[in-house]
Amino acid sequence: MEAAKHSNSEQWLCDKLVAKRYGVGRVTPWRWAREGDFPKPVKLGGKCTRWRLSDLEAWEACREVAQ
Repeated sequence: MEAAKHSNSEQWLCDKLVAKRYGVGRVTPWRWAREGDFPKPVKLGGKCTRWRLSDLEAWEACREVAQ
């Protein structure tokens, strides 16, 4: 499974790829986003909801600085 690409070359990740990136179960990123300490996914249309890779990378950078 690959990251989806949008016309502006932004990369979008499905929940499976986000979960794999952080070594967690598929529902965990949804819970993290709901709890507010994780980037919110973006509804791209219909049933298609994805996370922006740039949002995840920014979140990771903030966590690295805080450690």
